[in-house]
Amino acid sequence: MADLERVLVLAGGMSPEHEVSVRSGRRVAESLRRLGVEAHIADIDAALLERLRTDPPQAVFPVLHGASGEDGATAEILQLSGVPYVGAPPAACRTAFAKPAAKALVAQHGVPVPRGVTLPKSAFHDLGAPALLERVVDRLGLPLFVKPDQGGSAFGATSVDSAEELSAAMVSCFAYGDKAVIEERIDGTEVAVGVVDLGDGPVDLPAVEIVPDGGVYDYAARYTPGRTEFFSPARLSEEAARAAADAALTAHRVLGLRDYSRTDLIVDAAGRVRFLEVNVAPGLTETSTFPLAAEAAELDFARVCRDLAFNAWTRGSAG
Repeated sequence: MADLERVLVLAGGMSPEHEVSVRSGRRVAESLRRLGVEAHIADIDAALLERLRTDPPQAVFPVLHGASGEDGATAEILQLSGVPYVGAPPAACRTAFAKPAAKALVAQHGVPVPRGVTLPKSAFHDLGAPALLERVVDRLGLPLFVKPDQGGSAFGATSVDSAEELSAAMVSCFAYGDKAVIEERIDGTEVAVGVVDLGDGPVDLPAVEIVPDGGVYDYAARYTPGRTEFFSPARLSEEAARAAADAALTAHRVLGLRDYSRTDLIVDAAGRVRFLEVNVAPGLTETSTFPLAAEAAELDFARVCRDLAFNAWTRGSAG
């Protein structure tokens, strides 16, 4: 570990999750510095490629959330630059970032998912929104959950209790993307399960139970201290906890993810676990679930960051 001396943390970006990324990047950099690693923070801008060429770090730790950060673009850029980096390869990022594709692949490997449909904005224009929404409600019933097919931090996501609320939910969704995922809403316990690979293969971290004060885990509930209560380990039965861990590990493996990830799940009253989505670059802020899960597993977050960067460096050196 003593040979890991210089890491570049990429944070910021142009997505709506810019501020979350900045906070994640600051925490990662501070954690690395605490262990004696020289860590600098940079954004995706016109100076980055020249910086990587003239002063390459031993490893890059991207904590860019949303488009460009999780859609594979950053991974492609780092590969083109020949710089080792923490996180999934480009193809895996692209699949995981497209929620319907990730959901379908995970379902093919035996993990239950909510029933749902994915519809482009153009379909509502061409076919008529009222008629199409009526058909959606007839097929899926109520309540529903609407979210963009890409992105995170709950931007454009809305819980829908009545047919009258669905139209407004679609407008909110299309403000953040051109395709909407409309799913049956499963009422139950929302949990996040982190997966980390520190060199011996991916392992699950304790599930984190999420209890927002307003009942909805929106942007404010995610990133405002005190707005959400977290329980880690989650208050699940042994069987449900194992099923949640298995679902997260399955998602990590079948999607081809690497180093770390976070899978969001819902556990209904009967203890049945359903996959919602997966994140290839989960939030690492003070209120994010991945660091909470690491703490529950009695892992030092700073050492996790250092080990991930070290493994990326050695992987690059071996390549």
